[in-house]
Amino acid sequence: MKESLFGKTLPELQEIVVELGLPKFTAKQIADWLYKKQITSINEMSNLSIKTRELLSGRFEFGLTSYTKVQTSIDGTRKYLFPTIQHKFIETAMIPERDRKTVCVSSQVGCKMGCLFCFTAKQGFQGQLSAGEIVNQVRSIDEVNEVSNIVYMGMGEPFDNLEEVLKSLEILTSDWGFGMSPRRITVSTIGIIPGMLTFLEKSAAHLAVSLHTPFHEERQKLMPVQVAYPVEDVVKEIKSWDFGRQRRVSFEYIVFKGLNDSAEHVKELARLLSGLKCRINLIRFHPVPGTPLKSPDDATIQRFKDALNNKGILTTVRASRGQDIYAACGLLSTKELIKN
Repeated sequence: MKESLFGKTLPELQEIVVELGLPKFTAKQIADWLYKKQITSINEMSNLSIKTRELLSGRFEFGLTSYTKVQTSIDGTRKYLFPTIQHKFIETAMIPERDRKTVCVSSQVGCKMGCLFCFTAKQGFQGQLSAGEIVNQVRSIDEVNEVSNIVYMGMGEPFDNLEEVLKSLEILTSDWGFGMSPRRITVSTIGIIPGMLTFLEKSAAHLAVSLHTPFHEERQKLMPVQVAYPVEDVVKEIKSWDFGRQRRVSFEYIVFKGLNDSAEHVKELARLLSGLKCRINLIRFHPVPGTPLKSPDDATIQRFKDALNNKGILTTVRASRGQDIYAACGLLSTKELIKN
């Protein structure tokens, strides 16, 4: 199989053109075609000579992948299914709001982290996505020209695929790439500290941490990563980092009925996050097959939100979207796997 050009960084393209005996500036021309112009083949790179295009085509393919299925919710949310290695699938969501269109991308095929509440985890780990496959999820959806924000909150743990995630961020934010502001991109992690620190050093995108409970034993039952990287240590590292005035850190907090929404949780969250400028995003749990966890009612979520805000922690409730199209990440791709 030929290697893909799409997903190569500018330094990688420069190495390629040198190997092919082409002028170094050719790399910038290729990058322009890959990331700034909506073409789908090497032959369409019209400012390159026919000989150059033939040299590239001999070793490479363009590298875009079309989605195989799309579902549209009554609220406008769209969920795309992309094929990947060995007849597996990944999911990409496009979430429209009044003044923005946010794309939620996947970073892995399946996941190895085993979080109790996550349906993707039930697939197990099936493979890493390349930088090209990650960026392809933005480039190959119907709304590519309308995307305002990107969140790495789809299938997989981004910092378990750190090198390719960082490359994808470089392509999305560089002036030779898509030229997006890193302030419009958020990467979510369950708290893999070494990857998180490397990300904070090498990228200017926002950070989101999946928290879900401040208590060690409770979090360990929900998220096995708590054994290796306790949330106390994660927060300690974040507190030591200078985020500047524009970069944000937030904590994702799925609310489970009768499990993590008590006054004790509010008190412990206030202690854990004391002195840290951050936001907590409360997320209603949407039950998935095979888990005993249940969804709370609206009054409980509102009460929990108000209690956290009263403690001085900026807390918001994330609106539930796409409930009629397998909203929980992993449901659509798992259904497709079963069919195949």
